[in-house]
Amino acid sequence: MLPVFDVTTPAGLADGEAKLAQLRAATDASGRWSSVAAELIADVRARGDDAVGDHMRAFTDPSYDATRMRVSAEELADTDASLAGGLRAAIEQAIANVRAYQEHIRPCDSEPVDIAGARLGLRWTPISPVGLLVPGGSAVLFSSLIMLAVPAIVAGVDPKDITVVSPPPYRKDGGPAGDISPITLAVAHMLGIEKVYRVGGPVAVAALAYGTDTIAPVDFIAGPGHPVVQAAKLRVNGVVGIDAFYGASEIVTIADRSCNAACVAADLIAQAEHDPGKCFLIAWDRAVIDAIAAEIQRQLPARQRKDAIAQSLREASCALRVKDEAEAVAWSDRFAAEHVNLAVAEPEALLDKLRHGGEFFLGNTPVAAGDYYAGPSHTLPTDTTGRFTSGVSCITFMKRSGTVAYPDGLPARAIADIAAMAEAEGLDGHAASVRQRSE
Repeated sequence: MLPVFDVTTPAGLADGEAKLAQLRAATDASGRWSSVAAELIADVRARGDDAVGDHMRAFTDPSYDATRMRVSAEELADTDASLAGGLRAAIEQAIANVRAYQEHIRPCDSEPVDIAGARLGLRWTPISPVGLLVPGGSAVLFSSLIMLAVPAIVAGVDPKDITVVSPPPYRKDGGPAGDISPITLAVAHMLGIEKVYRVGGPVAVAALAYGTDTIAPVDFIAGPGHPVVQAAKLRVNGVVGIDAFYGASEIVTIADRSCNAACVAADLIAQAEHDPGKCFLIAWDRAVIDAIAAEIQRQLPARQRKDAIAQSLREASCALRVKDEAEAVAWSDRFAAEHVNLAVAEPEALLDKLRHGGEFFLGNTPVAAGDYYAGPSHTLPTDTTGRFTSGVSCITFMKRSGTVAYPDGLPARAIADIAAMAEAEGLDGHAASVRQRSE
């Protein structure tokens, strides 16, 4: 079920390289998802709400129209009241955990420093308004709203300036139409968010970027989703700000003989459950791989989404048998995965050797703790983009600006130096602007 590539052999190495190439292709601006996203964005720009409605009718509710696009205040309040006690308490604790962590890492304005007569500082300000993409078509991921909205609020974004877009579930085989998750609506209400829309896919990204009659444009878009949604974000980057490429969920697990094979298997199954999910197991001991694979076979029949999980494991995942720990580190860094699980005897020592990953889980820590509860956001870079970008945090929703002041006026040395450099570039107006200060 989980293909095994022995990358110490030429054939296995070729298979491993092909898997990496497949991941990188998802983020290619010239790829198939980008062209699909471009067409839908152009349609929303041209036809606004009508284009959004056509798309939503095709994928969710045949009766969908613009009058149902925005969730009313009454609907938000009603769903909040319907939460079961145990679930409400769990959500409240998760919100508290995420808030505490984000407040701990929130950057502060720097103390000014005096350099050559200048007083220099750095200030942080929130980006606002923002739009949040909360998946709902294939799975109800109300946890994504927590992991996006709480960091934004900690950054200083007023909840009233947050727009949430989340679709009703996709219709399957002509079945009955569903509606946006009441749990997602309840979380929005708990956080004080008032603008929630039944919209998803690339058209939601376009509506947030350019606006429609119903949805006001924002300045920044954040959130996970299908590669076509991420391609749409890349397309509107520059019109608005975006976070990063956060596509289908993935995990890399590095395991040795000390690992709990049952727990590692459960973590791989959990990520494959996202449908699609991508799971990569790296070990230098074939017996470790075989033990984990056997556990997957044992546990899988009990899972509700066993068919989708099996497909993800078979088609989008693999195990790599490497030569040694050093080669495991090298492959893990190339995958630069969303979640990196270090199921080894000395995880802290291994962590020191790794460079890339959206979030690291040490020892027997379940990845689901990060998905729902621990504190760092679960919205993380995928498809090898962890090589150069980071996951969502309060910093995602902030921008920094330098401050410059000469309290006692420009010193003569500064005037002379700036003028000399400006004239060397042929910009005598710049030179005159500093010399003016001495007249």
